[in-house]
Amino acid sequence: MKLKVIKEPNPVLRKRCAEIQLPLSESHEKLLRAMLNYVIKSQDKDYALKNRIREGIGIAAPQVGFSVRMIAISYAKGEGRIEYALVNPKIISSSIRQIAIAKGEGCLSVEIPYEGYVYRSSKITVEAFDLLQNKMISIVAFDFDAIVLQHEIDHLNGVMFYDRINIKNPYEEKVNSFLLK
Repeated sequence: MKLKVIKEPNPVLRKRCAEIQLPLSESHEKLLRAMLNYVIKSQDKDYALKNRIREGIGIAAPQVGFSVRMIAISYAKGEGRIEYALVNPKIISSSIRQIAIAKGEGCLSVEIPYEGYVYRSSKITVEAFDLLQNKMISIVAFDFDAIVLQHEIDHLNGVMFYDRINIKNPYEEKVNSFLLK
């Protein structure tokens, strides 16, 4: 399945996505596997250049034109990888303490840079069905891992990362927060 990333201002990016019935249909499973494959291949510099795609670490179904609650994430961490193919992810708890990436966030669906801090909870717990493990899982994520999950889950609710930037003071340093260098 060949995927094409939808760019803003496409209205599908602003819709709240529908929950998916489990067990997964064959078409939903195929889509989610294609999303994960897209993210993994985007990190191969030669492949990305040849296919004119940007490198990414996560993608949500609305970014490829499907208004359903699925996200795929894959990136290197230490000696291993963080990798998920999640269906109906839901944040069930989040910390009061916040975090933002010092250099800001980016998105495969956003062509222009948005400057400013995107504050998110520094610790979250997510429940979802993970296709890779073929079961319901609970993920406790901190710092960068928490940011990535929140960014992708936001897409399922029609929220873009730049919606979270303080327009009047984009580099405001909030109390009870920290910056990830």
